[in-house]
Parts: sequence; structure tokens; C-alpha cells
Amino acid sequence: MAQRKTNGSKLFMMVLYMVAACSAIPISDLLDRASQRSDTLHSLSTTLTQDLDSHFPPMGRVITPRPSMCHTSSLHTPIDKEQALQVSEADLLSLVRSLLQAWRDPLVILSTSANTLPHPAQNSISTKVQELLEHTKSLGDGLDILSGKFGPAAQSISSLPYRGGNDISQDRISRLTNFHFLMSCFRRDSHKIDSFLKVLRCRAAKLQPEMC
Repeated sequence: MAQRKTNGSKLFMMVLYMVAACSAIPISDLLDRASQRSDTLHSLSTTLTQDLDSHFPPMGRVITPRPSMCHTSSLHTPIDKEQALQVSEADLLSLVRSLLQAWRDPLVILSTSANTLPHPAQNSISTKVQELLEHTKSLGDGLDILSGKFGPAAQSISSLPYRGGNDISQDRISRLTNFHFLMSCFRRDSHKIDSFLKVLRCRAAKLQPEMC
């Protein structure tokens, strides 16, 4: 299974490198493939959050930070599809790339922390986080290439540094709480990434707004 996912990531990147060299593949097709990958990303993060919820200490729910504390919260993004449709394609792609870039380091921390997470489903969680890491990098690298087709605005990335450190804590409750919080933040952002890419795919296919 892991080998198949890795091969899928390599194929996705290969196609995007090809389009960088020529214009034979329509942008709409490339965005369709990117959208499929982002859909997998969001589904996986949702499953992971549900896994963590199954064994989350009551005290953790009390001390979990608010969503506004997520390190990507300062990025101004459309709150729904209607707003997303008002944003230019280049700016929308820039938002997606900024979110993906912002999660590269935190996902590495989550992947490392998952190896010793005090949770009954630790092995499964660790495997899924590693898949998230690979999918996010593959999608981000692919969109970096694709951004060249959308002009300078799409190539701009907002800086959203993660300042949580390299360790999510030592004691059991804090470890589970911080892991859960970071995962919840990623799930929220993966939904935005998936939604924005679907809007971009819709526009590239020249569909009517109500069809998006």
C-alpha cells in the first residue's frame, strides 16, 4: 500500500514536470489531478482526527487551544465557496501554496512524535501521518511547478512560521492534547486547500459558478 502511494506521488510529479516543459496537457486536467490529491489529503486528516478522538483524555478537551491559535490563522482566506469564487485564480493558488508550505515543518514534527504517541492506535496513526507528509510534499512540489502557468501572483507565498518548537511535550495528557490540536489545525487547513483547488479546477474547466 505504501509503495503504491509513493508511486502515485512520483507519477503526479512526473506529469507536472512534463507540463513545465510543454503545454500539451490542459491546465484543467492538471488541476483535476491536484484536486484528487487534496481530496485524499483531507479525507486522511479527517480519519486521523477521528482516530485521536477515540482516545482523547477529558482534561485534554479543557486545555486544548482555540482554533484561532493555529499557526496559519493569520492568513486571510475566503470563508466559503462564494467568497472563493471572487478571488483571482493566481491569488487562490497562492493561498493554497502558502498553506501547504506552512505545514511542511509541523508535519515532520507530527510524524516524529507519532512514533511514541501514547495511544492504542499509535501504529496506524504513525503510518497515516507519514502518508500525510508525503502527500503534502508531493502536492506542494507539484503546485510550485504549476504556479508558473498562473503568473507572479501565484508564485508568491505568505510566510506562516510554526513557533511551537520541535517537541509537542513529554507528559501523556499534554502530548495527546498538543498532537490532537496540531492535527485539528491541519484538518481545517486541508479542507481549505481542497475547497480552493476544486474552485480552481472548476474555473479552468470554464464551468458556471453554480456548478462549482
